[in-house]
Amino acid sequence: MRSQRNSPIKTKILRLSMLSLSIFIILISRLAWIQTAKSNEYRLAAIRQRAREVKVYPPRGIIYDRNLIPLTNRSRVTTMFVIKDQVIDNEESIKFIMEYTDANKKSIVENSSDKILEFPLKKTLKDKKLPKGIFISEKTLRYDEMNMLSHVIGYVKRSDNSGESGIEKVFDDILKNNEVGSIYFEVDNKKKRIIPGGGFVVVENEEFKKPNSVKLTIDYHIQKIVEEAIDEENVNGAVVVAEVDTGDIVAVASRPNFDQDEVDAYLKKDNMELYNKAIQVSYPPGSLFKIVVLLAALEEEPDIANEYFYCSGFEKLNDLIIKCNKEDGHGYISAEEAFAKSCNSVFIQIGKRVGSKKIIDMAQKMGYGRKLNIGLLEEVAGNLPYGEELIGPSVGNISIGQGKIEVTPLQVTNMMMILANNGVEKDLSIVKGIVTEDGRMVKEFKKNEEKRIISKENSQIVNKFMAEVVLRGTAKKLNLEDIGGACGKTGSAQAILNGENTIHGWFSGYYPRENPKYVITVFVEEGFSGSKSAVPIFGKIAREIYMKNR
Repeated sequence: MRSQRNSPIKTKILRLSMLSLSIFIILISRLAWIQTAKSNEYRLAAIRQRAREVKVYPPRGIIYDRNLIPLTNRSRVTTMFVIKDQVIDNEESIKFIMEYTDANKKSIVENSSDKILEFPLKKTLKDKKLPKGIFISEKTLRYDEMNMLSHVIGYVKRSDNSGESGIEKVFDDILKNNEVGSIYFEVDNKKKRIIPGGGFVVVENEEFKKPNSVKLTIDYHIQKIVEEAIDEENVNGAVVVAEVDTGDIVAVASRPNFDQDEVDAYLKKDNMELYNKAIQVSYPPGSLFKIVVLLAALEEEPDIANEYFYCSGFEKLNDLIIKCNKEDGHGYISAEEAFAKSCNSVFIQIGKRVGSKKIIDMAQKMGYGRKLNIGLLEEVAGNLPYGEELIGPSVGNISIGQGKIEVTPLQVTNMMMILANNGVEKDLSIVKGIVTEDGRMVKEFKKNEEKRIISKENSQIVNKFMAEVVLRGTAKKLNLEDIGGACGKTGSAQAILNGENTIHGWFSGYYPRENPKYVITVFVEEGFSGSKSAVPIFGKIAREIYMKNR
């Protein structure tokens, strides 16, 4: 009887013991998981509470080109980190720093910017013993000395690691990444000073699967070709290169360039170094706009392409007299030859027949007067005349791309892309999508559907006229026949720059002539004429791209 009464008690004790054992096992498992899977996270949190952080890797994701070549975070510099408080009174340590870096005594002793100073090494240390308070490590730079694609990449504000322009600004939330490679120096808990002789730890960035990077359509190799070409000519302006089949922008350059690590130095200047002139500034297109005039005329009078005109050297519209580019006139001349030789008189006559409104309507169809939204916030819409600005003699300036008309090199590229694709507009873009830091695509950006803007027949007529520009017209010195030839149009546009009258040079076209692969637009500030300033740069870029792709 007694054993029967005790059995329920024994059962309860057994169950309680089993429950306690289970809880104990769960706790042990949890602790084991924390020590393995979460150990790095908690270790880093503990280090941060009692250490001073110095970043040796940029706290932002990588910006890649289309081939996953890094455009940022690509340059490494062996750097000497100096704990100022531990060397300031030690002459031997100061001499050591000056021997192996470009630092001088003043930059060490009087440097008030930080308690941990950084100096790139100028020669290797080999097996040298480091004085106390000095540490050597590789440091990855956000931007390198070339500052390639600087106006597209943009720059960040150092104070809070936020993107201020370009891709850095557009994708700031994506690119921000604080879990980066750092050195943590042990500090005093009370005064937060680095402990003399204290320890340090290097924490590497291991989060390569996090979607914190951006892949562009830019081709690093073509971008390099473009920047070298424009720098060799030592000119200011812009160049855009786009791939005909895809609408991908593979290169964008703007000059003058700027150092992305020294942005403050340009804020008080007025040389427009921080402006992306390919998209952010608009200019009169000059004779490039004759393409628009010709297209508007072909829609109204298809046979105008076969007509002959007479150029006397000027056109008079009421009290306005506009001279031709050949002062004594071209005489009787065909529409095709007038286009090739950029005759102002003939195109003013054509413009008067078509009318200002229809010319501007065609300009809007070709992408002028609006943003193309390629993926950069700085893009401007340019300007087209409207209302009373279209009345009377204004048709003269409109017909030769002057007056109130202003366009960007990007918009000119879009027009030329439409012609290279026989009248079909393809969505231009500069961003492929969001990727992980090791390059795996997470979100690819889709393009808008392509659409027909002008008829194939009219497009082919303009392309034939542009071939004549290169073969016998204003761009006849281009000389690319050995690589398939080219089609294009020059432009020399009167403008005001820094309060003075000047002439900018344009050339936009595509190569090769048959089955074109690339559209290239070259704009040169104060180029005096597109033939002399822009055409040679186009030729150099086209030839170098051809050699690269062989």
